[in-house]
Amino acid sequence: AGLTAALRCAAAGRKTVVVTKARLDAGSTRWAQGGIAAALGDGDTPEQHLDDTLVAGAGLCDETAVRALVTEGPDAVRRLIGSGARFDTDDGTGEILLTREGGHHRRRIAHAGGDATGAEISRALVEAVREAGVETVENALVLDLMKDARGRTAGVTLHVMGEGQRDGVGAVRAPAVVLATGGMGQVFSATTNPAVSTGDGVALALRAGAEVSDLEFVQFHPTVLFLGPGAEGQQPLVSEAVRGEGAYLVDADGVRFMRGQHELAELAPRDIVAKGIMRRMRETGAGHMYLDARHFGAEMWEHRFPTILAACRSHGIDPVTELIPVSPAAHYASGGVRTDLRGRTTVPGLYACGEVACTGVHGANRLASNSLLEGLVFAERIAADISGTPEGAGTPHGGPGAVPDAAPGGPLLV
Repeated sequence: AGLTAALRCAAAGRKTVVVTKARLDAGSTRWAQGGIAAALGDGDTPEQHLDDTLVAGAGLCDETAVRALVTEGPDAVRRLIGSGARFDTDDGTGEILLTREGGHHRRRIAHAGGDATGAEISRALVEAVREAGVETVENALVLDLMKDARGRTAGVTLHVMGEGQRDGVGAVRAPAVVLATGGMGQVFSATTNPAVSTGDGVALALRAGAEVSDLEFVQFHPTVLFLGPGAEGQQPLVSEAVRGEGAYLVDADGVRFMRGQHELAELAPRDIVAKGIMRRMRETGAGHMYLDARHFGAEMWEHRFPTILAACRSHGIDPVTELIPVSPAAHYASGGVRTDLRGRTTVPGLYACGEVACTGVHGANRLASNSLLEGLVFAERIAADISGTPEGAGTPHGGPGAVPDAAPGGPLLV
């Protein structure tokens, strides 16, 4: 999300600085396996994508925000491809290959490298940012938002670690700050999130006086590789796309327990599958359930899911011949810093996009593979708002309708 906003702002002529507390590719994006959801296939429509999203969100989605997501999503994906991202395509037709995931009634998940979609998107965007000459500051922890006497965003203070000449505490002044700091999965003992996902952006926004929403809606991914009862920190994800291609959940006796719990069985929305797994674990006293994909065969595993295959084998499990032990773990923060449809928070000049934001598209439970799409769509909306706002057109602090000016100094991307 942050790199997309940076690219679009820079392309519009705004001076842009990207600040990250680790490397440019260290966020959650590169860990995304399954893909990015968009109505790209024959017979699919944004309206159908909207319906699936609303159902997954348990009635708590902002329908206007969802409609913006699914309507603008296909073209946003095409622009991502234009930025250099390479998705898996049919050898004969050249069309993008699409798969299914939980909660989707159609194949609409575009993927790359089999199960390395996030890594490919991250690679493409990092390269594009560097080729565009966008200034970047890596290994820098943003401490707090600076505001002027009117309560408007004026920049950030930060602690640069490991940048040589720039080491130490300092500040960057900017009339617009875009938070794209990701989630907070590391708050939990077991998570799919990388070490950098510690909720810094939400904390900064709260200290700055911004409103946050729906922090109680933390999504637990149903199928995370079970590493033992004492395992903590980041743990390997077993993508929903594995179930989308025909794998199914079983208990120790081989019983498919998701049948009868939902019309989509293993491909029900994530909250339903996660609860189904936990319920069966409690009923049987087991510490995990199993994912059975032995019928895929070695060739499919190696071609379609090489990343997951390598992760399983590194932990002594061969999914070609063995059941995969899985259990739920913290995966995604559906809530975050409250924004309007242009990504504006309640603090003038402060924006948020990606997992740190609460745009309203996810409701109580995010639909699989909508996160990468949300990052693209709302990052582009933020860039358009910053680039298109007349200079000096700001209004006093007063909620999400407050419009930040896009002064010549340009935005700062965090």
